[in-house]
Amino acid sequence: MTGNAIGLPFMLARREARAYEQKLLLTKHNLPLVSFCMNIPGPIKTNELIRRAFDIGEILLLEALRHVGAEILGASEVHEDTGDELLLAVKGVEPEILKDIAVNIEQSSPVGRLFDIDVIDADGRKLSRKEFRTCLICGKQAQDCARSRTHTVQELQQAVDDILSHFLGALS
Repeated sequence: MTGNAIGLPFMLARREARAYEQKLLLTKHNLPLVSFCMNIPGPIKTNELIRRAFDIGEILLLEALRHVGAEILGASEVHEDTGDELLLAVKGVEPEILKDIAVNIEQSSPVGRLFDIDVIDADGRKLSRKEFRTCLICGKQAQDCARSRTHTVQELQQAVDDILSHFLGALS
């Protein structure tokens, strides 16, 4: 996988910045938030293929929100070496419905396994998935594989690259 490798301090700083941006949007709008980024293991968090997949995910998300009559009252979008991110303050749709939409997009798109769409209610609580994510490589529970380091970073990056290449190649 090609791209700029990012160290842990930069990732942690970006995570803090994202939490701050979420807090600002929550305070300003007092609405549920949808946070969309890519679930990319390893030190390379974005490149041309990842960004193309992110753009497709953003389109799918915005179309799904429009379909249910959601109104976007605040937004923040970031494209840095630490990854691609979209944060939306959403009016008119209950957080549980937003989470169902997020999970549906993650499960129905060919690259949806690489999407990380979180929903945060107006009180700042992150809604959990009803079922666990599966591992990119073996299909078992992703958290178990991550915790036990079942697969190497190189294997995970290859799995991501395969998903992206297959999907985006099919679009060409």
